[in-house]
Amino acid sequence: MNAINNADMELGSGIAAFEGKHFATAMQLLSPLAAAGNAEAQYRVAIMLQNGLIGSPNLDEAARWMMAAANQGHAMAQHGIGFMYLEGEGMEKNPAEAAVWFRKAADHGLAGSLTTLAMMYEQGLGVAPDAAKAKELYKQAGFDM
Repeated sequence: MNAINNADMELGSGIAAFEGKHFATAMQLLSPLAAAGNAEAQYRVAIMLQNGLIGSPNLDEAARWMMAAANQGHAMAQHGIGFMYLEGEGMEKNPAEAAVWFRKAADHGLAGSLTTLAMMYEQGLGVAPDAAKAKELYKQAGFDM
């Protein structure tokens, strides 16, 4: 029980450091938790690596941590992996794979993922063009179409 409380405290402290833009401290606190399999820690480590918040960006490592969190069902990480596939950032550009990950994130109700997926259907990017599907997704995201 004590180990769980310590991990929760470290996660809370790491998130607070991240939110407070104390990225070196956040990385120090979150890295061991990420390595232990905590999806939230993995996601935040990925963001710091992706954006170069603790030095130069490391897109390969960012993609590795983002995928680890996404595979555990972390919605924001699923959106992040979708973006990385869409842009070819840290992994091979693959719009069809991006659509798969945006759909997973959209299933959690993420408006940004719904909107991006709608745009992909509108443009036929990684998916077959489907104006009706795009309209449905925009509506789910909260846009009046």
